[in-house]
Amino acid sequence: MALVVALSALVATSGTSHAALDNEMSLVDGKDRTMTIQQWDTFLNGVFPLDRNRLTREWFHSGRAKYNVAGPGADDFEGTLELGYQIGFPWSLGVGINFSYTTPNILIDDASLFPVFNPLGSIITPNLFPGVSISADLGNGPGIQEVATFSVDVAGPAGGVAVSNAHGTVTGAAGGVLLRPFARLISKSGDSVTTYGEPWDMQ
Repeated sequence: MALVVALSALVATSGTSHAALDNEMSLVDGKDRTMTIQQWDTFLNGVFPLDRNRLTREWFHSGRAKYNVAGPGADDFEGTLELGYQIGFPWSLGVGINFSYTTPNILIDDASLFPVFNPLGSIITPNLFPGVSISADLGNGPGIQEVATFSVDVAGPAGGVAVSNAHGTVTGAAGGVLLRPFARLISKSGDSVTTYGEPWDMQ
């Protein structure tokens, strides 16, 4: 049986919004630079699963991750910024996780860009950036798995990434699911620092 576990079971759970810095972690890498990663405004909203499966959890995730690099050669920093989850489940049969995020597109209808000739009267673009879709098999439980759901290349001494209403599901887990969001900064040389948020109990 193919099941997918998420953030809500029979009763939808509501997340808690944090309008400030949630957590941060720092590390001194091999080049004597201080790498700092932060999570901001984390919001996980558990909703009733559309498949009406008692073993399915479904949620929407919004939040921001920021990084800062200080020290010699900070301006030349290159690496990867990741967002993801640690997923804990007490029992399961073939648990899987699905995660998707789609960027907005542009829609221009009957726009007059020129006084007479209007070849661009109607424009509909695909998504400005590729959508993210991840499907992973977490195996039979109980267990704890870590899944990176979103990653972006970064450069420079500081930067960040934001996600809004990314959709996630987990199916096949009985007894509830714990979901702990994380943000990770990985330098091009392989040094990494990760900060974990508070666990969200999805009954």
